[in-house]
Amino acid sequence: MEDKKTKISVTVRTFNEEKNLKECLESVSWADEIVVVDSKSTDNTVAIAREFTDKVVIQEWLGHIGQSQFATDQAKNLWVLHMDADERVSPGLRDEILSLDLNNSICDAYEMPRRHFFMQQWINHSAWFPDYKIRLFRKDRCKWGGYAPHDEVKVIGIKEKLKNEIYHYIYNDIAHFAATKNRYSSLTAEDHFKSGRRARIIDFTVRPLYAFLYRYFIRLGIADGIAGFTISVMEAHTVFMKYIKLYEIQNKLRRFKN
Repeated sequence: MEDKKTKISVTVRTFNEEKNLKECLESVSWADEIVVVDSKSTDNTVAIAREFTDKVVIQEWLGHIGQSQFATDQAKNLWVLHMDADERVSPGLRDEILSLDLNNSICDAYEMPRRHFFMQQWINHSAWFPDYKIRLFRKDRCKWGGYAPHDEVKVIGIKEKLKNEIYHYIYNDIAHFAATKNRYSSLTAEDHFKSGRRARIIDFTVRPLYAFLYRYFIRLGIADGIAGFTISVMEAHTVFMKYIKLYEIQNKLRRFKN
């Protein structure tokens, strides 16, 4: 008798993820297909990926949105679960996904909460949790969109929330946090400029202050201790950097072009 269970493909983008990838792929070893799209790693990422799947595709970096869409296009199954290499599917989320009747689902996508591990603790507040992300979706009804570096799945039809979590081991240390946010703020500023958005003085004066107050007090970052304070300060600084960099670009304040 033919198995009518809906098959699921897992897609993972990688670049120099040898420290993270094994645990990520172990957490999705139950999937019917695993697709790893690597943008020419120089460490052991590809070798680790090949321990779990024979579908490892080497692809020059196409940008956050382009690379995610490329990975989705490589999946042979209709339903795709997208993961980052520093994420894990929790046992509860695995069981919840496997219990879904995707063949008869009215949904085109499912979003799930993501819980971040930072400064050796799980973050429960600070606008970092619940951090809902659409990760399980029908590839014929959804496309990748958003703006660099914040790619996201765009859904045509119905989406539904799942209860269980993706675990995200987000930053190695404060230096990693700062370097990542510096890089991301540059990408966002450039993306905003290309799309016609312009920075006002209020954007890099009032917005950063509000970002701190919102995360630390309204979203209870204070309850996350030193980690919550650090997140609130760093995210506020990221808002400042994003808009002051946009202001710099639009007013041609750079001495040399990058």
